[in-house]
Amino acid sequence: MKEIGLWEQIKEDFAQPILHDPAFNSKVELFFNYPGVWALVNYRLAHLLHVKGFRTLARVIMGLTQIITNIDIHPACTIGRRVFLDHAFGVVIGETAIVGDDVLIYQGVTLGGVSLERGIKRHPTIGNKTVIGSGVKVLG
Repeated sequence: MKEIGLWEQIKEDFAQPILHDPAFNSKVELFFNYPGVWALVNYRLAHLLHVKGFRTLARVIMGLTQIITNIDIHPACTIGRRVFLDHAFGVVIGETAIVGDDVLIYQGVTLGGVSLERGIKRHPTIGNKTVIGSGVKVLG
């Protein structure tokens, strides 16, 4: 699979509501009505910082994002391309979770862990082209 840069990923993130939400009416709405987009954009930056060793700064960014959006994404998780968090309040994506490309996640979804042990994969892997319905809890 071809790697793309941070800005190309962010452009794809902003395009997802336009492509997939029939209620979308205006690009202005991206700034006020799509917390999932903002959570993903902040995750992209925080993940890059996390990978480069700035782990505390990455966690601070995602902590502030959680306060603003009510979406909890760990900066160490792996999230693919063209992921759309629709009505995303209450979404939790854990540290070792992997989310594939072209995934749609609705509100209240938890991709949680099944162990308190450090250094192991504790969170689920979600394949490409998956839809995860509202309120679903996927553990381990």
